[in-house]
Amino acid sequence: MLETGRSCWRIERAGRASLIVDAADYFRLVRQAMVAAREQILLIGWDFDTRIALLPKAADEGPTELGAFLSWLPRQRPGLQVYILKWDLGAVKLLGRGTTALRLAWWAARNDIHFKLDGAHAAGASHHQKIVVIDDAVAFCGGIDMTADRWDTRGHRDDDPRRRRPTTRRRYGPWHDATMAVDGAAAKALGELARERWQAAGGEPIAPPAGAGERWPEALPPMFEEVDVAIARTRGAYDGNPAIREIEALFVEHIRTAERYIYAENQYFASRRIAQAILERVQAPGCPEIVIVNPRTGAGWLEEEAMSPARARLLQAIRRADKAGRFQMYYPVTAEGADIYVHAKVFIADGRVLRVGSANMNNRSMGLDSECDLAIDAALPANAAAEPAIAGLVHDLLAEHLGSDPAVVAAQIARTGSLIAAITALAHNPRRLVTMPPSAPNAAEAALAENELLDPEGSSEDFERIARPGLLRGLRRRVPFGRGRRAP
Repeated sequence: MLETGRSCWRIERAGRASLIVDAADYFRLVRQAMVAAREQILLIGWDFDTRIALLPKAADEGPTELGAFLSWLPRQRPGLQVYILKWDLGAVKLLGRGTTALRLAWWAARNDIHFKLDGAHAAGASHHQKIVVIDDAVAFCGGIDMTADRWDTRGHRDDDPRRRRPTTRRRYGPWHDATMAVDGAAAKALGELARERWQAAGGEPIAPPAGAGERWPEALPPMFEEVDVAIARTRGAYDGNPAIREIEALFVEHIRTAERYIYAENQYFASRRIAQAILERVQAPGCPEIVIVNPRTGAGWLEEEAMSPARARLLQAIRRADKAGRFQMYYPVTAEGADIYVHAKVFIADGRVLRVGSANMNNRSMGLDSECDLAIDAALPANAAAEPAIAGLVHDLLAEHLGSDPAVVAAQIARTGSLIAAITALAHNPRRLVTMPPSAPNAAEAALAENELLDPEGSSEDFERIARPGLLRGLRRRVPFGRGRRAP
């Protein structure tokens, strides 16, 4: 399943690895790791907002605001170099972010903080990786951007006064997310990937750090020790460089080979390749249970106009074919019934495979945007001891969504032998998972989804070969629609 050059880029050893859930913990822990930096910090992201607070109050003398903190760090560590790479299309947002433009101008005059916009992509693509690497000793890779509207605790309280936008202090809703921390050779490999991305975006080559040392955050207990971590990527074809579709290949393999269950959290469900792989499983004997947690609605125009209609059409096709009731999609709500927005990209299969990264279950993340996922597979010889911890993460994540305790969730799954049955049994709590309702896109939305205009599968070089003739290509032949029915 993990084949370098096809379904992953590298497989490297991590002395420690841990899943970090929700940005309140991530911002606190990544700040702690950056305080320990001596030579080099690499911040590679879709978006950054220098005004956000990484934590409410710092135990040290350093600032809590991201921009002020990054400016303060090199003064405490002479020789420290900080590199920040951000997707270029979102650059216009910087002009409306108060002091951000002034801080960027100040950084431009310094020789220890380097900021660059990444435009090295095919037309319509975005830089979507979220990677932080500190001295090649510890790295974070997942779905959490260091920007506004991301901070939240695992409690996802309805009335949390700390969930406010910088400057305006306007409140925003609950937000669920995740990332992974790794050290050792896995962190060093992510450092190589980040430096390659910096250079591809037009930056001068960055030398790797020469030293070593302890950078792992003291407050983060390792969930895994001495495990092999696979690094998988997506990159659209650009400027003579071929497309990389390792993440897509890994998704398809994991869906094809899962035996008991698949549990996934993702921002979208719009990938034709992933939907086709699921459809093939639900139509065949021995299908595992497949549980997907999505947000109920999109967070912006793109999501509502392209991703939500695509999800509706794919869900309709899968549910119609799922005669055994092995597939279910949910959205989480707070104790008072407000939607919790799901931005996490987590995939767990059989308590054996754990994947965390930046890739969404949409076409863009499979072949157009730049993405990076990490995977721990207990089938690898070095990872044999990882299976209990991976299985425990399913109980932990479900407990967060169900307002329950991991032990209670584990007991329900053990009693019923089913994730779906356990979710149903625990649905009486105010915090709960709600079954995604069926919906039908209007004609305009259906046209956008069908033609993949806003969510293409590849860059212009291979779009004609891969993406035509539309979202449900190949699914029509597999779904038994019945007499007089047309494919959705």
